[in-house]
Amino acid sequence: QVRLVESGGGSVQAGDSLRLSCTTFGYFGYTYRCMGWFRQAPGKEREGVATIDSYGNTRYADSVKGRFTISKDKAKNTLTLQMNSLEPEKTALYSCAAGALCGVGWVAENGVRGQRTQVTVFS
Repeated sequence: QVRLVESGGGSVQAGDSLRLSCTTFGYFGYTYRCMGWFRQAPGKEREGVATIDSYGNTRYADSVKGRFTISKDKAKNTLTLQMNSLEPEKTALYSCAAGALCGVGWVAENGVRGQRTQVTVFS
């Protein structure tokens, strides 16, 4: 059984940066070869943010390209999302997820998820 635990959420001002971490527990074989982040703002649909596969290839939602960076440290079993130049519209509950396919939206909808962490960006 796999488990994901997020950390690093908080409240920041617009333009600030924030780093989210996701620590994984269990065996992440082929079924969970793709890992990623998604978010859900109040009253809105779940939105995939970024994914990274077992080779380190990354994918991003258009809304975060150039501002967010996803990375992973296999030795530490940690997935990271570096978020720069945050905007108030990026306020949401963020969660890490893992699944077999690497589409940003696919992982968000079908992957095994963590418990979520709140990110609030004030204007």
